[in-house]
Amino acid sequence: MADRSPNPEIPPAPAAERGPASSRGAAARGLRAVLGLRELIHSGAVAPGERLSELDMAERLGLSRTPIRAALARLEQEGLLIQLASGGYAARAFSEADVRDAIELRGVLEGAAARLAAERGAAPGPMEAARALLARLDDILAPGAAALEFPAYLEANEAFHGALAALSGSPLVIRQIAQATRLPFAGPSAFIDAQSRMDEVRESLTVAQAQHRGLIEAIAAREGARAEALAREHARLALRNLDAAMRDRALAARVPGLSLVTR
Repeated sequence: MADRSPNPEIPPAPAAERGPASSRGAAARGLRAVLGLRELIHSGAVAPGERLSELDMAERLGLSRTPIRAALARLEQEGLLIQLASGGYAARAFSEADVRDAIELRGVLEGAAARLAAERGAAPGPMEAARALLARLDDILAPGAAALEFPAYLEANEAFHGALAALSGSPLVIRQIAQATRLPFAGPSAFIDAQSRMDEVRESLTVAQAQHRGLIEAIAAREGARAEALAREHARLALRNLDAAMRDRALAARVPGLSLVTR
């Protein structure tokens, strides 16, 4: 009978090779590192140009240096960090022009998605999903600006813009929109929290919803030029909100990542 005792010369498999549970644990730690670092940067806890020490970040987030190292590299790819010639990473500083360009770029890409959806014809499933989200936004906005539940609006608005990208049917366009909106102030909901404190801007959500409805109508009617123009104009609402936030430091502090903007 063969000897089935463990061979003492063969070391145990690394944790990453011991099965799905270990892999899931590593993935969870990696996600925690990315989300934690992103929140530190967005909140202003890390100043523009400040070097991020692997050891310091690991201690702050209660993680080992391995997921922190991978997360720093990922955030550099997203554009939130810069790689230093001496090694390591620092928080990227942005100009107000950078923010405006990022918002304009989102408008261009979402405009392309809307045009493609209209000209190619959106699939019934994604179109039904977009219409359901439009109705959800109507329900959230129904009580009026004063009683608006901003967290619910933020979630539904993010989902609607994701559905708009999906209507294009183009994996390439979807990826490019995702890349463009990784900068915190460029996303479709970047100014939502600040808007909850801005009386003059809260009403702009009604205008935004009218544009959402117009976009779906234009796509359904196969009106590509109109759909593209509406998407680009819709993104420009964020530029108006940016102007209001930049006039008030307290409001600017409520916009994710705006603390990275130098004046």
